[in-house]
Amino acid sequence: MFNKLLAVENRFEEIALRLSDPLTAQDSGTFAELMKEHCRLAPIVEKYREYKTAKSNFDGAKEMLDAGGLDPELKELAEMEMLDSKQLIETLSDELKILLLPRDPNDDRNVIVEIRGGAGGEEAALFAGVLMRMYSMYAESMHWKTEILSASETELGGYKEVSFMIEGDGAYSKFKYESGVHRVQRVPETETQGRIHTSTVTVAVLPEAEEVEVEINPADLQIDTYRAGGAGGQHVNKTESAIRITHIPTGLIVECQDERSQYKNKDKAMKVLRSRLYEMMQNEQNAAIASDRKSQVGTGDRSERIRTYNYPQGRVTDHRIGLTLYKLDSILNGDLEELISSIITYFRTEMLKAEAHE
Repeated sequence: MFNKLLAVENRFEEIALRLSDPLTAQDSGTFAELMKEHCRLAPIVEKYREYKTAKSNFDGAKEMLDAGGLDPELKELAEMEMLDSKQLIETLSDELKILLLPRDPNDDRNVIVEIRGGAGGEEAALFAGVLMRMYSMYAESMHWKTEILSASETELGGYKEVSFMIEGDGAYSKFKYESGVHRVQRVPETETQGRIHTSTVTVAVLPEAEEVEVEINPADLQIDTYRAGGAGGQHVNKTESAIRITHIPTGLIVECQDERSQYKNKDKAMKVLRSRLYEMMQNEQNAAIASDRKSQVGTGDRSERIRTYNYPQGRVTDHRIGLTLYKLDSILNGDLEELISSIITYFRTEMLKAEAHE
């Protein structure tokens, strides 16, 4: 592990030197790539330097005690220093092991989030809108851009389904564990009897795929145009701007009617199709890898119930990690960092356990 850490620190310092070189700044592409790598390595190097400081303090205190001749007060201080440093070394060592885990190559990508109302009819559609707002507000807090790709609205302002892109460095690393079934328990806005109902919404998170990664043969596509429909849209049934693309080999169907321009709708639909095909490729690769392992960590299975939002008790429970937070309002207003960070830490720890058993 420490050979790896030394190599990381050397690389970090090498990048810092290159970034300070005026010649590097003249090449915007190289500069951007180096900055991205520098930011990725910074937490590892910072933790490694904390570890080296703790180790130095431990060795110094031990040397003083081994030398002997200390008065009782200094001896007590040295013993305390040794004990504190040892505990810190153990903690930092565990954290460094997690930081050195292989990175998901998709972590830095933009994401496409697809939300669909499940069981619960109109109430599920309304909660789909709540989740879309929650994710959008979190993205805004991270200074990321959100763009709706396709939406099928209901009369009451919910969504039968909605897909949107979130653009920002590291977006996928934060959103990738959101795939699954989200359950809501609340008195529906459409309910007059005050009874608590349970509804579900399905979330799928796809890393955005580049054109060069997924080759799509135009002959494999069936592209249909139709008039946009929905609840009260300005251009409903006036122009055939909506697009439906069918990928014949896989049977995947993508629709987009959010834009007035047929060209823009086609462009958005192709982004979604490309990302879905990329996800299929990744799932096939992961399944092949998982078949050779005893367990598969962080599958992102969208059929799995992952979280419950309970309005009467003001709580959110993530069932995968057994975490309950009594801050429903702030979470629905985009305050997701504590929840997301806890999930990431859990899955990284599980990956570490899986590696240790291999």
